[in-house]
Formats: sequence, structure tokens, C-alpha cells
Amino acid sequence: MLTSHLLLFASAFLAATILPFSSEVVLFAQLRDGGNAAALVATATAGNTAGAVVNWALGRYLLHFRDRRWFYFSAAQIERAQRWFQRYGFWSLLLAWMPIGGDALTVIAGIMKVRMWLFLLLVGTGKGLRYLSVMCLEGWSPV
Repeated sequence: MLTSHLLLFASAFLAATILPFSSEVVLFAQLRDGGNAAALVATATAGNTAGAVVNWALGRYLLHFRDRRWFYFSAAQIERAQRWFQRYGFWSLLLAWMPIGGDALTVIAGIMKVRMWLFLLLVGTGKGLRYLSVMCLEGWSPV
């Protein structure tokens, strides 16, 4: 049981980073094998939120390298992302679960120096609701 939770945590962690990965497949497999639905959702949420913290840290320290030739983002791209985040605010972190754009939100939050407690609250809530809703849509009960 511990091994299956570690596997789910790791897959959810990787899925939240900039690496292309999907944790839902692992979650569904473990649900199908009779795992405790509430514990599995909590594990996936914790792993996915921890992966988002890595993105936040990358964003937090990313700008230290903006003058390097190899730096991937242009000043215009960074400025556009910062303007977007300032317009929609930290509440947009509730959407960090989205497959497209969610990882970018967590990096931008780091760039914008969103406080960690607020980041964890909003990102964890959004990601937890996502796993819960995906699980319920597939016909599983959280209890």
C-alpha cells in the first residue's frame, strides 16, 4: 500500500512540473485495484501541489538569469505574463490544475513572489477539487 501511494505521489509530482506526465492513469489504476478513494485523492493532491511548488521556486529565481543568452523567455513574454497575472490576480491560482496553462500560472506566481501559504492554499484547493471531480466523474465515491 505504501508503495502504491508513493508511486501515485511521484506521478502527480511529475505531472505538476514542466515535464509532460499524467497522474490520472495511475490514480484510476489504483482505484480500480480497490484503493481507498479519499486517501488516493489526498496523495495525488499532495504530490501535484508539491510539484507546483517546484515551479513556483523556478519562477521565483528565474529572473536572476534573464540577462543570459540562453534564457528562454523574452522580456516581452515575461512582461505580458506579469500583466496578465496582475490583472487576474492570485485567484487565478485556483486554475493551476488546468492541463494547458496551469504550470505557467505556478511559475508566474513565483515570479510575482506570491506568498507560499497563499500559493499552497489556492493551488492545493484547485488541484484537490480537480482530482475529486475527475474521480467522481469516473463513478468513484470519495467515501
